[in-house]
Amino acid sequence: MTLHNNVAILHLPSAAAAVVRRGRVPRMGAAMLAGLAALFLGFQPGRSAQSPMPVAMKPGDVHAGSLLLKRGDDSYAEAVRLGLDVELVVSGPTVRARVTQAFRNPTKYWVEAVYAYPLPNAGAVDTLKMVVGDRVIVGNVKERVQARAVYEQAKREGHKAALVEQERPNIFTNAVANIGPGETVLVQIEYQEPVRQSGDEFSLRVPLVIGPRYNPAPVAQSVDLRPDGGGWGAATNSAGDQAPPSPQALDPAVSAPVNPTTITVRLQAGFPLGAVESAHHEVTMDAPDDATRIITLKEGAVPADRDFELTWAPAAGRTPSVGLFREHVGNADYLLAFVTPPALTQAEQHPLPREVIFVIDNSGSMGGISIVQAKASLLYALGRLQPNDRFNVIRFDHTMDQLFPDAVRADAGHLGQAKAFVYALQAAGGTEMVPAMAAALTDRAAGEADHVRQVVFLTDGAIGNEQQLFDTISQMRGRSRVFMVGIGSAPNSYLMTRAAELGRGTFTHIGSVAEVEDRMRELFAKLENPAVTGLTATFSDAVADITPMAIPDVYRGEPLVLAARIDRLVGNLQIRGRVGDRPWSVTLPLANAAEGRGLSKVWARRKIADAEIARTLRQIKPEDADMAILSLALEHQLVSRLTSLVAVDQTPSRPDGAPLTLAELPINLPAGWDFAKVFGERARRPSQPAGRRADAGAVRLADARPLLPAPPSAVKLPQTATPAELDMIAGSVLLMLSLCLVVRRQRFAH
Repeated sequence: MTLHNNVAILHLPSAAAAVVRRGRVPRMGAAMLAGLAALFLGFQPGRSAQSPMPVAMKPGDVHAGSLLLKRGDDSYAEAVRLGLDVELVVSGPTVRARVTQAFRNPTKYWVEAVYAYPLPNAGAVDTLKMVVGDRVIVGNVKERVQARAVYEQAKREGHKAALVEQERPNIFTNAVANIGPGETVLVQIEYQEPVRQSGDEFSLRVPLVIGPRYNPAPVAQSVDLRPDGGGWGAATNSAGDQAPPSPQALDPAVSAPVNPTTITVRLQAGFPLGAVESAHHEVTMDAPDDATRIITLKEGAVPADRDFELTWAPAAGRTPSVGLFREHVGNADYLLAFVTPPALTQAEQHPLPREVIFVIDNSGSMGGISIVQAKASLLYALGRLQPNDRFNVIRFDHTMDQLFPDAVRADAGHLGQAKAFVYALQAAGGTEMVPAMAAALTDRAAGEADHVRQVVFLTDGAIGNEQQLFDTISQMRGRSRVFMVGIGSAPNSYLMTRAAELGRGTFTHIGSVAEVEDRMRELFAKLENPAVTGLTATFSDAVADITPMAIPDVYRGEPLVLAARIDRLVGNLQIRGRVGDRPWSVTLPLANAAEGRGLSKVWARRKIADAEIARTLRQIKPEDADMAILSLALEHQLVSRLTSLVAVDQTPSRPDGAPLTLAELPINLPAGWDFAKVFGERARRPSQPAGRRADAGAVRLADARPLLPAPPSAVKLPQTATPAELDMIAGSVLLMLSLCLVVRRQRFAH
């Protein structure tokens, strides 16, 4: 049953009553509708008194796909969710996504809700539609402070209102004011993003869950000022209270998965398709023609506990090496260009020896299958080193170790020590990433030009202090190039992508052990072959604003992707650079560009990212970066760090004096994570492994209760229960009654 049908069923009791009043449907039909509705509601993901739930939280402690309902003490807890529906339309080089999530307020109180969700960090969020009860609310983009003021005023006056804010480039929050008792909320977000290409493979990725984030412990100082000290004293450093990882998540060993998700993709590649694959979900496909596929999840609804990734490749011999697309919006034309430089043959290459610093994250969030993937990836990488290469290995959790004092030759003895070191690694502890990155970027041979210096960083990126990491890379990168390898089912793709951009490297994602060899082989093709450097792009007859502002080097198999706003669609685009030590150029005639969709949004989002990067690199003043971001976001109606989407229904709905209250529901732990490694060990009863289906009735939770009180950083238990069983019985009785009425009516008719 689809999400839209779910929502329709939720409204059936009132709809049936209205139809009966109009005399259009016999009463037995209304009874059948009411019975179906009651039976469906009995299968909602309601929680029993033994169901875990997270501790109170704040909006910054965001959850993946969580509807947080506000408490009176300004903390938040989650509401019951009904399901998530993701619709994706791929049109050549871009993806248009519509993400819809339905929620019901199960309480008898009016509530204010905060909904937090992950999106691709390159996604340009431009649309909010929300249905609360019988009202449709559409959002408009305003400055963040102004949007917040409009929302707060509407909330005070009892109006239904919605507010969308960016917490991070890949995490957004919605606030919804004045949801009435028993009302259903339908939230719909739309965004635009470019398709990713690597070699012959194209892909898209939809983040569905955010892993708990580690935040470094603050440093607190205690001051000793003695009366006899003449006003002088001493300050001593001590570790302050460390914030627990956020968000809180269900322990999969004792809890059934939640948040059922359906996904549909309409893939219109623009060229004949070869293999189309989903890396982490089983799918079914229809092929209307050789360039189109309709993809749906084979299991129907699945829990949101891992990212969805779809890859596709052209039919044999049909791989395009260039692409040029245009869109006219307002008074300007927008272009999106893809160009894959040629690869040198082995005889044409003159590779320099390399100094490779491998960094592996063995913190608690890497527990379970993630540390297996990371170790397998690093062992593969060590096996690819050549005798004239140098290397070192750094491992980190909340502490750090370097295998060798400095980089050593990749001979058999040193490689044997490194492999033994990797085999012995276990995942535990916190995630202090910044010191490890600083150690990797410390270049004791900075004056030597005979080695190419590369840092390969393997992690899930589960930290909250991303900006500290970015600052470290921008200040210490020197001649090093940083290659990020994202591990696990839900890596922090914003951290990975931005760190690779600042480090002039690339980002590779490994989502399962089965992908290790293929993905690491692709990475080493980039590491071992010369990059395309010195790239420039010029327009012969048009005035252009090009992004990225600083054109990066391009590695083997990767395309150069440029977006531009131009004053007129005439002349050529010429791209020049060097492949190894050889000059290279290509010319694209603008008149031959094909029609594209959403290119203006892609250009604006990329320009906003340019401003953020320039701010991090201190190339422009913070106030100048903010001015550029604000102007772009308002002109193109995008959510950004400085702008928000706000919508207000002008009809008051909440009665004067009615308070706002809450409901609560936790999220899934990302697939493959070890709960105990993240939140600490706690006693619990043995339980059968829960299946992956997120249907409410799939796994009973009555016996899934911890034997001991949960520690502060672990999951707490709710104190209320839902009448799910009674709803199911009532639905069954009503269905049987309606069937009896049908039979009786048929007998009387004869």
